[in-house]
Amino acid sequence: MSTAPNGLSPYPIVQAPMAGGASCPPLAAAVCEAGGLGFLAGGYKTADGMYQEIKQVRALTRRPFGVNLFLPQTGHVDPAAVEAYRGQLAGEANWYGVSLADDDIIGTCDDGYDAKLAILLEDPVPVVSFTFGCPSGAALTALRQAGTYTVVTVTSVDEARSAQEVGADALCVQGVEAGGHQGTHWDDPQADGTASVGLLALVAQVRESVALPIIAAGGLMRGSQIAALLTAGAVAAQLGTAFLACPESGAHPLHKKALTDPLFVRTELTRAFSGRPARGLVNRFMREHGPYAPAAYPQVHHLTSGLRKAAAAAGDPQGMALWAGQGHRLARRLPAGELMEVLAAELAEAQSTLKAMQMRSAS
Repeated sequence: MSTAPNGLSPYPIVQAPMAGGASCPPLAAAVCEAGGLGFLAGGYKTADGMYQEIKQVRALTRRPFGVNLFLPQTGHVDPAAVEAYRGQLAGEANWYGVSLADDDIIGTCDDGYDAKLAILLEDPVPVVSFTFGCPSGAALTALRQAGTYTVVTVTSVDEARSAQEVGADALCVQGVEAGGHQGTHWDDPQADGTASVGLLALVAQVRESVALPIIAAGGLMRGSQIAALLTAGAVAAQLGTAFLACPESGAHPLHKKALTDPLFVRTELTRAFSGRPARGLVNRFMREHGPYAPAAYPQVHHLTSGLRKAAAAAGDPQGMALWAGQGHRLARRLPAGELMEVLAAELAEAQSTLKAMQMRSAS
């Protein structure tokens, strides 16, 4: 069976780094122990918080794992647009009995990137991936010299070329089907994400444009889908929503339940919760506020943070950010290790079937 990039895990299955608590140490370690590549999400944590989770994973497994970082956001944000959205959300704040974030969120853009990178250079982990941009060549070189394998998330051929030019070891190619944030390097204020390319087409385009290994991501829930992406030229597949429902996942129980709840029938890309296009289950908050949300990340993320926490505390999934890929209805509430076994078996069966078909065709 194919292995993940650089021989980092027995199976070509990567657990996506889902920021916000889902990708916690128990989940990452369980995936690693079962033969996949587990990931921690460095986003939305302090540098020390990230380091403490790294230590927890190391205490749970000796297998390779990864850490994901968010690149600093440098685009212009209109403070007036953020304030207008604050007014849009005033009714939500009154309903949940919370205050919206203070004005100083306007200047909060880098997510502690430099401090986190410094920790990962001083005490290296096997893999570091990047989202929301392309790191500098100097950063990638320093990580490589520290023995770290680097992956850059891309959503287009141009982004893939940029990552190759600065020296990334591999690409995480993210299709529009993916749950959570689209990892675009630059968020066009006029874009809503609907012009993004589907995963199979994007993998084919990137494969013909760059020479780097491809980790395919976007709506993948079954081993047969992984087999299809490997056949298309990927070396591994990254799954997020599939692991979200696992008991080891740190996602809120209401979020896990919503994945297969008939009440939530579809997903959409929205800026409602964070100011950046992200795919989630369509709920009341998304319908009512999505059309008014400005392109202002992470300012809107911080602005709505208290609302999302209050909704969760009140047991109200209609006010939560229920990130999910297009395949969410296929979620299985299995322990991560058991899910890995099922995915590996499905993958092996699909590859065996394909091989048999090829042999019959050649005879």
